[in-house]
Amino acid sequence: MRTPITVHKLDETGREVWRYHGIVLDRTNTSLTLEAHFDREDVDFHGMLLQHGDRSVETYYSDRWYNVFAIYDVDDDHHKGWYCNITRPARIEAKHMYAEDLALDLIITSDGEQIVLDEEEFAMLEISPEERQQALKTLGHLQAMAAIRDGPFNGGEHVYIDTGPSRVPPPSLTAI
Repeated sequence: MRTPITVHKLDETGREVWRYHGIVLDRTNTSLTLEAHFDREDVDFHGMLLQHGDRSVETYYSDRWYNVFAIYDVDDDHHKGWYCNITRPARIEAKHMYAEDLALDLIITSDGEQIVLDEEEFAMLEISPEERQQALKTLGHLQAMAAIRDGPFNGGEHVYIDTGPSRVPPPSLTAI
């Protein structure tokens, strides 16, 4: 039996901004992959048409600063591309998953075009300099992987991207 799960998208302060339901496809000690369907009205999202009912295969990590959604068309299930959120590491529970969004997003179209979103919103967040640095480093790693179609962007398994510690160390321990 496939297990239902509730996804809680939180802002950087921990306030819930969106909630929806999915079905767990896979769990590891540090990740959760689920299937969900887009539950909002159709929207042209920077060249990627997101339609009500589009299927997404979403992978969240408790030890990484991002999540990745592979988006599939509601009508014919063709792959539209990937949507990546830069987040704090996820909190994964038995029936709930919580992700604190840090505003930066990366779209990768099926033909490989990359679009970075919400840089101005990210610049306005009241987060620590260490978290800001970690978020930018993570974005750079995702862009590099997408450019060579590696990891989650090659159609295979989501692989580990070394973006540093899962929690920001004290400033004196920050390597960058």
